[in-house]
Amino acid sequence: MTAGQPGSFAAPSAPAPGKTGPSGAVPGPSRAVPGPTGHTGPPGLPVLPALRGLLPRGGLARGSVVAVAEFGLVCLALAAAASADGAWCGIAGIPEAGVLAAAALGLDAGRTLLVPDPGPSWPQVVASLLDGCELVLLRPPARAPAQVRQRLEAALRRGRGVLLVTGDWPGAQLRLRVASQRWTGLGDGHGRLRACCAQVVADGRGEAAMTRTRWLWLPGEDGGVAVADPADLPFDVLQDPAASALHMVSG
Repeated sequence: MTAGQPGSFAAPSAPAPGKTGPSGAVPGPSRAVPGPTGHTGPPGLPVLPALRGLLPRGGLARGSVVAVAEFGLVCLALAAAASADGAWCGIAGIPEAGVLAAAALGLDAGRTLLVPDPGPSWPQVVASLLDGCELVLLRPPARAPAQVRQRLEAALRRGRGVLLVTGDWPGAQLRLRVASQRWTGLGDGHGRLRACCAQVVADGRGEAAMTRTRWLWLPGEDGGVAVADPADLPFDVLQDPAASALHMVSG
């Protein structure tokens, strides 16, 4: 797959958004991807139940930018419920985005477009994706200049989608980061990693200005995302995670 050329998790026979033909071809950056019908849907995109407490209205506000400090399961988890609900999603600039990890969290592989390397024309590629997808996950190759951010935010508002950025995006309405995380399963140098408990912190502007913190299984032993009750965790949440990052799970 060449730079700037979208692909898909879907099989070659799967149609592109808004298409009924068999080719499944997706337009390049010079043409807008036909918009899905979901753009006329409700004012917010759904998220997994475990993430609702981190968001001001329990969902992703259309027309907004959400910044996550770095790419990981938090990003895929934020997109999972919208995808499972029928939204088209685009992933640009993240070649390591795993099909299995995404599908395990609920992303619909047949409705997810991939542009692993959008190249120097990445703003045009992302603008095209925003025209046709309700959620676009982006890792810019470099800090986006103010003019580029403004153009993409304007395209975002027109399409009423959500731009999920990994890294810094000045002016993002919502920011999330993993403050600490602990893997469970390893004991005295043996065992296997079974689950990861992460402390996720969210803040932002406007109604998202209040800082929210949740402990989540990310992933849990079943590969999914769930709220973790600090009282039930196999470690002390106040303990310095650098002192002992791995803990034994009884049973």
